[in-house]
Amino acid sequence: MNKIVRQRYPVEKLPADLRDGLPAGRTVTVTVEESEPPSKEKLLHLLEEARKADPIPDDPVERIRALRDEDD
Repeated sequence: MNKIVRQRYPVEKLPADLRDGLPAGRTVTVTVEESEPPSKEKLLHLLEEARKADPIPDDPVERIRALRDEDD
């Protein structure tokens, strides 16, 4: 995981959304850390949870019929 630290960084150089509430003419310490992407196991778990919440029929014809009949 990468991490970048800039000390005494001018507030004026910050993006507008990060400048809000900070006084002009001051300096800040900026720390940027790379987020760790979710593991394969975590993604599979999330997919399984999503399928449990809204199961998709295995048969494509059955799925199309279910979608078609949804409006009735």
